[in-house]
Amino acid sequence: MLGDEHVDEVVEAAVDAARLAARLRLAAVYPRPVHLYLIRHAEAERGEPDELRRLTLEGREAARRLGEELADEDVSLVLASPLLRARETAELIARGCGADVEVDERLAPGAGVAEVRAAVEGRGDRVAIVGHQPDCSNVTLALTGRDPGFPAAGMTRLDLPA
Repeated sequence: MLGDEHVDEVVEAAVDAARLAARLRLAAVYPRPVHLYLIRHAEAERGEPDELRRLTLEGREAARRLGEELADEDVSLVLASPLLRARETAELIARGCGADVEVDERLAPGAGVAEVRAAVEGRGDRVAIVGHQPDCSNVTLALTGRDPGFPAAGMTRLDLPA
C-alpha cells in the first residue's frame, strides 16, 4: 500500500497519462499534412423530409463562389454528407474548383473528428468536406480549441499534421 506522501505523485502521473492519451487520440498519422477545408452546406429550403431539402438560389450562388474561391487552393476532392443540400453544395464547389466529388456516409449529421479523419485518410493533401452544423463547429473546436462559427456556406481551413 502506498503512503500518503506518494498518493499525489500517483494521481499526477495518472492525469498526465490521461492527457497524453487524449492528445494521441486526436493526433492523426498521415503520410503528409492534409489541408482540410471544412464547409457547412449552403442555404437550403425549408421543408420535409429534412434529408431531401434542396439549396435555395442564394445557396447555389454561395456554393459557386466557394468553388471559385477554392480554385486557387488545388483541392483535389470534395467529400459530402449524403443529405441532398450537402451533395448539391459539394457538386457546385467541385465544378468551380475542378475537383472530384464523392458522397461519404460517415459525414452524415452527427459526424465527429473520428469520422472526418477516416473520410480524408489517404485521399490527398487538399480535401474539402461539406457537412452540417453543429458538426463543423464541434470538429473545429476539437482540433483547434476554437470555433470560428459556421453560417450557411461557412468555411474554415484546418491543417492536419503528418
